[in-house]
Amino acid sequence: MTSTDPRKLRWWGVITLLLVVIISYVDRMNVSVLITNNEFLEHFGIKGDRVAQGELMSLFLIGYGIAAFFLSPLYETFFGVRKGLLISILIWAVMTIVSPVASSIGLLLLIRFILGASEGPLFSLKTMYIKDMFDKHERGKPNAVSSMGVSIGLAVGFPIVTFIILHSHWQASYIILGVLNLIIGLPLILLFIREAGKKEKKQSNGQPSLSLKETFRQAWKTPGLIWILLIEIATLSYLWGSSSWLPAYLLNERHFSIKEMGVLASLPFIFSIGSGYLGGYIIDRISPKRFSMLFVVGGLGTAISVSIAIFSASPIVSAIGLIVANLFWGIQGPAIPSIVQAASPDSSVGSTYGIVNGVGNLVSALMPTIMGAMIAGNGSESFTAGFSLLIGTQVLTVICAIVALKRNVFAPKDKNVTAES
Repeated sequence: MTSTDPRKLRWWGVITLLLVVIISYVDRMNVSVLITNNEFLEHFGIKGDRVAQGELMSLFLIGYGIAAFFLSPLYETFFGVRKGLLISILIWAVMTIVSPVASSIGLLLLIRFILGASEGPLFSLKTMYIKDMFDKHERGKPNAVSSMGVSIGLAVGFPIVTFIILHSHWQASYIILGVLNLIIGLPLILLFIREAGKKEKKQSNGQPSLSLKETFRQAWKTPGLIWILLIEIATLSYLWGSSSWLPAYLLNERHFSIKEMGVLASLPFIFSIGSGYLGGYIIDRISPKRFSMLFVVGGLGTAISVSIAIFSASPIVSAIGLIVANLFWGIQGPAIPSIVQAASPDSSVGSTYGIVNGVGNLVSALMPTIMGAMIAGNGSESFTAGFSLLIGTQVLTVICAIVALKRNVFAPKDKNVTAES
């Protein structure tokens, strides 16, 4: 192994991906805090319109899902991880910075759609990088560490954006986040993201690289794809529903102050950081056919905890319930990319994850808007009705995981046979 071997920098690459994911999730949840800000709501004429507020997240996720689905095979075939990340970050930094210029809610929704599309291939590129740089038995921890960016981004994002709004104005939050993308993300990618064997255009089994059409076709033949898709939809529906409405729930339903909200909204995601790493640690010590156990345990724990949170009369018990819910939800995080890396053909790992993440985000994009409609109810707000949907997502997760276990869906298979069939 020479000093120029990209595998020598592989953990620096994982840390780079972690930081990029953190920035992207702070960027995503920005709007969740902004919908509690009267100046922002009045500027765009959506004060009191819970459906329109939910659409701000939904349009982002629709753009994200479409791009993850269609751009991931393109990036995997022609650009690779490094160029793909650079393209994505440049576009999403520009879209973030220009967001305050929007003069109407329609224009802001269009910018949110483009912003989501620019971030769409991120997790597919991350999954490709870890597959290329780490052996099968050691992917759990890098998947967990890089995925921690979701929880860390949300954990630090809520108090940071709240602080910016309290001490400046809502426009500043967009500008600061856009600049962070440029001064942190781009240099780190240029320094530490390398690709193993990209120039040779060879698969690990010695076969030539596939065409765009063949890469996409092989991705659809991944064993157990339907069960992975359903679990991803449920997992992301919980994430987007809870993160979109948690600040408003704490402020309007549980009557915490805005400063208390900034702290309490971050705590569930702080706890999911540690549980996410625990999930990765477990994955490296069990066979792929047992990965579904993380969804059974995590899904049950999350559903029970959310039930306690929304039906308790005590605001403190409710806050604790939501924290514990995310602890159980976080355990599930590293399992999906690990399943994709184990089950899909080596030549189409990124495209497979693009399908999973793209479809997952397209369907789960409806969750913030549906929750907004249920919260609005018939004129009197009911956060309990909206948050009950989160329980349903975890029930679906548990059912799919049990079926996958009984049918041995994620048992190891011969990838060469899969890729050539």
